Amino acid sequence: MSKRAVDAVFQALFILSDLRFLLRKTAPEHDLDEAERERAAASIEKVKRQIAIIEEELVR
Repeated sequence: MSKRAVDAVFQALFILSDLRFLLRKTAPEHDLDEAERERAAASIEKVKRQIAIIEEELVR
């Protein structure tokens, strides 16, 4: 596994931890306000980029 892939795995996990914190903060209804929705959307895009790196590094 390349260092780039390892870094992407850890980065994705950190971002997912932030999302988990957001969900914990908004539990049990998870009614996100506009700023939280925007932050969640940005985090999801960041995770997608990290997953793309992982795929690129591991499945080529």
